Amino acid sequence: MKKEIIINSTNEDTRIALLENNKLVELFVERPDNERSVGNIYKGKVRKVVKGMQAAFINLGDPQDAFLHFSDMGANNQQLFANFDDEDGENGSNGHAEKPPEKEKGNQRGRRDNRRRGGRQRSDAWQLLKNGQDVLVQIIKEPIANKGPRVTTELTVPGRFLVLVPNQNRIGVSRKISSGKERRRLRQITRKHLPSGFGLIVRTVAEGKSEDLIKQDLLKLLKEWKSVQEQMKSAAPFSLLFQDLGMASSIIRDLFTDDVERVVIDSRRMFRDNINYLKEVGSELHKRVEYYRKRKPIFDAFNIEADIQNSIQKKVWMANGGYIIVEHTEALTVVDVNSGRFFGKKNHEKNSLKVNLESAREIARQLRLRDVGGLIVIDFIDMEEEANRKRVINELHKEFSRDRSVSKIDNNVSRFGLVQMTRQRIRPSLIYNITEPCEFCEGSGLVPTKGTVVAGIERAIRRYVASRRLDRRVILQVHPEMYTYLNNEKFGRKFQLMWKYWVKILTEENEELRSHEFKLFSKRGRKDVTKQFAS
Repeated sequence: MKKEIIINSTNEDTRIALLENNKLVELFVERPDNERSVGNIYKGKVRKVVKGMQAAFINLGDPQDAFLHFSDMGANNQQLFANFDDEDGENGSNGHAEKPPEKEKGNQRGRRDNRRRGGRQRSDAWQLLKNGQDVLVQIIKEPIANKGPRVTTELTVPGRFLVLVPNQNRIGVSRKISSGKERRRLRQITRKHLPSGFGLIVRTVAEGKSEDLIKQDLLKLLKEWKSVQEQMKSAAPFSLLFQDLGMASSIIRDLFTDDVERVVIDSRRMFRDNINYLKEVGSELHKRVEYYRKRKPIFDAFNIEADIQNSIQKKVWMANGGYIIVEHTEALTVVDVNSGRFFGKKNHEKNSLKVNLESAREIARQLRLRDVGGLIVIDFIDMEEEANRKRVINELHKEFSRDRSVSKIDNNVSRFGLVQMTRQRIRPSLIYNITEPCEFCEGSGLVPTKGTVVAGIERAIRRYVASRRLDRRVILQVHPEMYTYLNNEKFGRKFQLMWKYWVKILTEENEELRSHEFKLFSKRGRKDVTKQFAS
């Protein structure tokens, strides 16, 4: 499979696109006012311990408190432990919250099982944490909507080839390194140079690297951890003690591996910085980094912009004429599969199978591209044969096997023809990064009809009259479109209200109001009574 990384940098944002066979499958966006925070280590303060939720809320100095679940705490009072998943008989993890564990059998249970081992499920955590107590935490999940970031006290410091895990004594090696001989060599090297009191995870990119390069990366990580320890003693609460790399640099560190053919960057400064970083860590991959010199925007040249625009649309057309609808809700994401313009042959079962198989591939791409997390429900076209339903489920498994986020797919199709799955949520979905709710409909996509607005005005006037006020004159401010609608002589809506409630209505245009909003004033003193009488 052909894999490429394309980076576009402007004054307003940095966008990183991951392409597979020339198709956009992942997009990362970072802006100066919304920088990536996963991996950052803070000195926080416990604001509230909630035993019933098995969690504590940690103040990091931001408006939203961070969420610390007791299962994300270490096993001693210092709370400085790293989360490991089983690897090759020893515990190991990638140590990076944005890059989940390798997807092998039983690995989806790794995080839960790990929390049970060695007392990791802290039943006594509510006694260890006290309100107002200082605590060292690391962000493992970005804030989403009205939820603050999720944090852990199991700290890690990631590097190019290694991930340092303070207060552990185990060494894990990435399962993607298939050679047993190479795994043993890497273990021997790391054991030789690793001080006591530390654990270590060996990344996939360490395969074939010399002892000097690995030692150099380890010394760098130890130096960074020593700096964190020194700051920890004197730092004020809410201090940032360790900041992980920015979005673009972390992508180069974590995703730029041997299976990536090239990285193309349109920023000279970013190109130079990444070349220097790769040379510094001794990677030969710097030869695959290219500087984009053409006038045409880089995302246009690689046909990425069109895919980005499609990723924020509800309807996504497929090559065979079918389409899928992607609907986001607060609790889950719903995907509906439709045959659309696909007619196929006379056999309905075969037609449904073809559309479902194609949609399974497109759904996997869209969920990765949109970075959709949480519960997902897919409504495929109904099929009668169990073997065909199994083929669709297998196709989903195959497509999501390339996804870095952990996902779990229910192999049983419900009696209503629905497939349920979950996908790891680390960051807000792409749609929330590049769009914001409409100021008119506030994200619902719907606004009241003009008739509904007039009905609301009538209720407000009726309440005003019922309040037995002496002044039966009111001023009604509305949007210009509604002003025309009310004063249309053919229908006489305003005059009907005046005659019905025996009140004089003076209408005024207010362009600052939205089309469905209105303001009501009493004529005497021009007092705003909207809140008092409008529903």
